[in-house]
Amino acid sequence: MSHPHPELSFPPELAAGAVRIVALGGLGEVGRNMSVIEYAGRLLIVDCGVLFPEDHHPGVDLILPDFEYIVDRLDDIDAIVLTHGHEDHIGAVPYLLRLKADIPLIGSTLTLAMIEAKLREYKIKPYTLTVAEGQREKLGSFDCEFVAVNHSIPDALAVFIRTPGGTILHTGDFKMDQLPLDGRITDLRAFARFGEEGVDLFMTDSTNAEVPGFTTGEREIAPAIETVFRNASRRVIVACFSSHVHRVQQVLDAAHANGRKVAMVGRSMLRNMGIAEELGYLTVPPGVLVDLKKLTDYPDNKIVLICTGSQGEPMAALSRMANRDHKIEVGDGDTVLLASSLIPGNENAVYRIINGLMRLGAEVVHKGNAQVHVSGHASAGELLYCYNIVKPRNVMPIHGEWRHLVANAELAVKTGVPRSRVVLAEDGVVVDLVNGVAGIVGAVPCGYVYVDGSTVGETTEALLKDRRILRDEGFVTIIVVRDAATGKVAAGPEILTRGFAEDQDVFDEVKPKLEEALADAASNGVTDSFQLQQIIRRTVGTWLGGRLRRRPMIIPIVIDA
Repeated sequence: MSHPHPELSFPPELAAGAVRIVALGGLGEVGRNMSVIEYAGRLLIVDCGVLFPEDHHPGVDLILPDFEYIVDRLDDIDAIVLTHGHEDHIGAVPYLLRLKADIPLIGSTLTLAMIEAKLREYKIKPYTLTVAEGQREKLGSFDCEFVAVNHSIPDALAVFIRTPGGTILHTGDFKMDQLPLDGRITDLRAFARFGEEGVDLFMTDSTNAEVPGFTTGEREIAPAIETVFRNASRRVIVACFSSHVHRVQQVLDAAHANGRKVAMVGRSMLRNMGIAEELGYLTVPPGVLVDLKKLTDYPDNKIVLICTGSQGEPMAALSRMANRDHKIEVGDGDTVLLASSLIPGNENAVYRIINGLMRLGAEVVHKGNAQVHVSGHASAGELLYCYNIVKPRNVMPIHGEWRHLVANAELAVKTGVPRSRVVLAEDGVVVDLVNGVAGIVGAVPCGYVYVDGSTVGETTEALLKDRRILRDEGFVTIIVVRDAATGKVAAGPEILTRGFAEDQDVFDEVKPKLEEALADAASNGVTDSFQLQQIIRRTVGTWLGGRLRRRPMIIPIVIDA
């Protein structure tokens, strides 16, 4: 795919004094967040994240933003501002810095620590600038002020971007928890101050725009987690995001209160929590944390495991436990706590994990049957507050599927933003802010870029279609040996199949049709191997569709002898 609006042409040159915004990810999807802001020929990037593959992306490890729009303009980038440390906001940074390693990274202490640890694996030493709430920095052509926002990871920031062509308030991911675990609330006073100064474009998180009221506070789930620990008869296995510091803190506190030892499972979990503890964002009660190898020293009712895999990722620890492909064997009496909400698109994978764990005898506690997780995103009531405080001149909903963006747009309209000033855009759609008015002016190519093993960008939609066919329909190979001198069939056709429930004998029905089609081709002077392969493919494909109601991959092989 290039972009979802084929009716839009490539945008014209940016007018003098105007600001351009192009989202290369995060609009129409939950993940891959990346916005490119342009003024006077210079670029500022806000976030650079990944999207995790779904069932229709077989074999794919990660999905990146499409850098094609900026690949020839890397020298024009003044900085990359990272709002917080979640993978869907920082995960693609290594792939961009591979193209130009000295692009400055701007972010909070924890965010930069997490991306620096990730970049060390890629042998990239970045140029970074640590910022904090209340700080204002001139980043080339962009005057940026950073604002504290509350989210499901510490040290998240919104950014207010001032340019001579207009002002932009980008919230990043946020909510308005009034009693956060770290005491760091979303700075609505700063939002109000920006509103008084004038916010020309408000780019705001849409993830929970469909959810009425206010997002439940983090502290309110502590009793539910405590209950799980108190009632568990054997081990407690907690699955959450490897960056969810607040949730891990609650688990550590509950384990300590119940006399349990905690071991962390998974490289990303160990790395991120080590960083959080070192920087003071995670407080580990004394004597609670133990090495995974030493768990055999403790009885099962004194053990807690914290692992990754809450979204059903196939290679994560929890998925492998459910599939009996992990050294930790889940069994009767174990309690598995899924301390996360479902990312849209991951539902089936997560339910498969839940079913697999329960089949092994575990009790599974999740958001559907207990109050063990709260969202990190503002619900409709909080968004309404923000619109009334900021009073933006234009609104561009970000971070969410299309239904989330539409719901957020309707909230803006309800608070008095003219509908004509609410811009609904998707990835690749170009929005210009000209004389205080935002509008769509075109679109740029913005497809999915797949990380597939060691390759980046080589996997195409056609290849994924082939994989889906192989997975869902199987394949048929037809081998024909042709006499090189006469062009007549010397042997075959031999038919080999994989992925069919039917007995091999059923394919004997198509052999006479094949022989007839090949004889007709020979009598008509068809000698080209490719043309013969096409004839074989059409003949077998038509028969399969009519007889077996299947559309497998068909691989014809013509051998000259």
